Amino acid sequence: MYNSIQFGSLRGAIVFRILLWFIPWFWVPLALSSDFSTTNVQYLYGTNYADGLDDGLAAPIDKEERAVLTIENALRWRYGDVFFFVDIEEPDSEGTKFHAELQPRFSLGQIISGRPWQAGIVKDVFVATQIESGNGLRVYLYGAGLSLDIPYFSFFNLNMYARETRRDFVAEDTDTGGQITIAWKLPFTISSMDLVFEGFADYTFSENGGSNPREANLLAAPRLLLDIGNFWDKPGVIQAGIEYQIWRNKFGINGVDEDVVQAMIKWII
Repeated sequence: MYNSIQFGSLRGAIVFRILLWFIPWFWVPLALSSDFSTTNVQYLYGTNYADGLDDGLAAPIDKEERAVLTIENALRWRYGDVFFFVDIEEPDSEGTKFHAELQPRFSLGQIISGRPWQAGIVKDVFVATQIESGNGLRVYLYGAGLSLDIPYFSFFNLNMYARETRRDFVAEDTDTGGQITIAWKLPFTISSMDLVFEGFADYTFSENGGSNPREANLLAAPRLLLDIGNFWDKPGVIQAGIEYQIWRNKFGINGVDEDVVQAMIKWII
């Protein structure tokens, strides 16, 4: 996942605590009753991040090293699916930072008619929601989502959101914007090697108005991972490879671009 924004404000901390409360009281029972659930822990390391202070308001810092510990869970239940992750940046050093996102989607077909709405390559139609939290930054997204049936892909999801960003460190918030997100997973085999090409891409439209408008920006993080556990008869447990993080107009700041190759190891629980 992308490098995070440090939690520091009271409201940002409250949102993060709500996300943590959600895990034992809602997520765990939902996971136990779900049709499918998977959890993984990732460790990523990279250099040459384009970064700045807080929300990227300062000049970029080049050749900065960074380690990120990520915990992810994805589940599918009768009425939709849910994805959650938390990034812990520099977990073993001073100045640890966090970023968390919660992405529930609700199947309109299952709720209304008891079965998915399918047509052509569309497997189901969703009400898509998302909440993000960072240092003085909260983002609320709501809109429509599709699960697509693309040959050879384990999944291919498309979400289209309205996006409301709340920043504690500006005098006036920007107007409601928009975001388009895709996420995918493509497993394949070369000789005796089991690999997976997976990732996500977010295109965020410009945010106008307010005291701190933002440019449109593109964030993508494709991964190529090898199932190394397969070499000692433990397939589907340990994967290793790279994640290539691409960010154009990072944080919505014109001209702040990022291209980072991150070494990655992933433990699937």
